Amino acid sequence: MRILSGIQPSGALHLGNYFGMMRPAIELQARGEAFYFIADYHSMTSLFDADARRRNTLDVALDFLACGLDPQKSVFFRQSDVPEVTELAWILSTLTPMSLLEKCHSFKDKSAKGLPVNHGLFAYPVLMAADILIYDSHIVPVGQDQKQHVEVTRDIAIKFNEQYGPTFVIPEPQIRGETAKVPGLDGEKMSKSYGNTLEIFGEEKLLRKKVMGIRMDSRTPEEPKPDADQNLAIQLLKLVAPADVCLDFETRLRAGGLGYGDLKKGLFEHYWEHFSDARKKRAELAGNLDYVHGVLAAGAAKARAVAQPVLKRARKNCGLE
Repeated sequence: MRILSGIQPSGALHLGNYFGMMRPAIELQARGEAFYFIADYHSMTSLFDADARRRNTLDVALDFLACGLDPQKSVFFRQSDVPEVTELAWILSTLTPMSLLEKCHSFKDKSAKGLPVNHGLFAYPVLMAADILIYDSHIVPVGQDQKQHVEVTRDIAIKFNEQYGPTFVIPEPQIRGETAKVPGLDGEKMSKSYGNTLEIFGEEKLLRKKVMGIRMDSRTPEEPKPDADQNLAIQLLKLVAPADVCLDFETRLRAGGLGYGDLKKGLFEHYWEHFSDARKKRAELAGNLDYVHGVLAAGAAKARAVAQPVLKRARKNCGLE
């Protein structure tokens, strides 16, 4: 079983990235042949600073390795180090209906919010399909917000197979329902695009300020809060604290007597502790960048060894060879 997933280097990685994609991907390393890539091509739809892209790409590599990705168990590489994927994206685009892409939320949501849109954003699902299909991927661990793109990939692969004969493996999404959609600091989905993130490896003072700045309602500490499970700080706490700790905070909030300030202090303390070992590992990796670059180069070589015969198969079946 081959597992495939990618993550964009469009900014500092945050809790949404970690629980929606990184942790599930790391856990899957022991269950199959895992291919994980840094999606630098995809970042070009929203990031237009070349130096920032280079810096972010390295940061993603450091973050992922620090959080537990094992290059002995996974193939870890930069998307752009496998140029075959862009050729396959063009081939797939010739069979992709415009109507299918117009329905994709990656385009619809950002355009509806007035954010800048471009052809790359519109065609994002086709490149994602190429990312998945070129490695004969079976399982794609994704957050809930990416499930639609895997479904689009399946539609495109099925159509190609019907048109040109058996060519691609039809992938399946795997979603962790309990953490697939991580709320941001404003209650919306956590996303760099919305500026509501809590970074995995951010600076302590700034992160504390972000957590303490989470807006709450105007109820006094003494008032019982029967809707405590809907409280944003409680929802985030459940991601980073033991279950008994979360239950205690939630029970006290329901009963009344727990101030929002104390709740947020507790959230920050448990968040900071949750990633303490990963912070130490990241510092070690940052002091050995030759090792990090070597991991990416070795991963790219392994990835191309798989991608090239898949592309050749697609080219032959559609008449390019």
